Amino acid sequence: MTAINTPIRTEVPQEIPFNRTPRNWKKIGVIIAFSVIPVGLLVLFTYYPFIEMVKYSFYNMKYIGTPKWVGLNNYVAVFHRDDTLAALKLSLYYAAGSILQVLLALYLATVLSFKVVAGNFFKGALFFPYLINGIAVGFIFKFFFTRGYIFDSVLQWFGFNLNNLPYWLRDQAINNWSLVGTSLWRYLGQTVVLFIGAIMSIDSSLYEAAEIDGANKFQQFIHIILPSIKTILVLNVLLSITGSLSAFEAPFVITGGANGTATYFVLMDTIAHTNQKVGLASAMAIVLLGLILIAALIQKIIFKFAFRNSDDGVEDATKKLKKQRKMQRQRNRVNARSANLFRNGKRVHMAGATEKVVK
Repeated sequence: MTAINTPIRTEVPQEIPFNRTPRNWKKIGVIIAFSVIPVGLLVLFTYYPFIEMVKYSFYNMKYIGTPKWVGLNNYVAVFHRDDTLAALKLSLYYAAGSILQVLLALYLATVLSFKVVAGNFFKGALFFPYLINGIAVGFIFKFFFTRGYIFDSVLQWFGFNLNNLPYWLRDQAINNWSLVGTSLWRYLGQTVVLFIGAIMSIDSSLYEAAEIDGANKFQQFIHIILPSIKTILVLNVLLSITGSLSAFEAPFVITGGANGTATYFVLMDTIAHTNQKVGLASAMAIVLLGLILIAALIQKIIFKFAFRNSDDGVEDATKKLKKQRKMQRQRNRVNARSANLFRNGKRVHMAGATEKVVK
């Protein structure tokens, strides 16, 4: 076996060996076959309707008839109509309710994550409303808040006079808060369960070490629980903000949008299906999407600043994974340079800046 040292030929890349493992086309075919149906359904029922909605937003059109191109007039109308601006202001009620929901859920989840008498019962009782259909919840609270029915009867048991009680669904000073309370009752359990799952995943040794150091329960919550559930906290806040901007079921079923309770989604439904202004409704939907993205960005900035000195382990794991991938790529390059190549029926071994032809 002899070796001949010759300069490396520039037309042969050193990083890629010629004797690569052939592609497993059967495996690739199976992956494609299993991906075609879900991806096709996603494109057909999500991306294609979204693209069509964006196109409709530039037209003055009904469900039947010839569309008329109006450009950006629909988007201008969204910010100049009094009803759309009033509907956007109603989102502030639901945003306040969502903040209260996250805070209350965080408190209840922290308590129920540890040993509590009848803890499983309370977890189930809190989560049960989320399992009920939204339309059913609307009908339940429609009778609950009706004058002289359940809520007023309970208050009279405690000594309140019916004539002194407000009309919970008619009085515009309180009706939106009543609807916010309905949403809070329904979605509180979902938020609690997400928080409980995150809190119970924390290593119990951290609490033991904190107790040895003299930390009380509140200090453990601030320095152990909050940083550890940062990801779930951000998720719940994001879901709450999205829900406050897109509230629909409660006002639609309970009041039908009457007496100043028409949220942005209820108004959009009326404009699209009752007034048949499809172009304007499509523009409203695009504007709502933009508002949700802006709210999510603001929320991300706020939480990034609030948790700038803490880490839940995800960021460190991500950095470690990126570092491992980078080292693996470097090892692959080194292995490629020293791999056995086949050229003109002869085996060539790449080594540094020379080729060793093995006979």
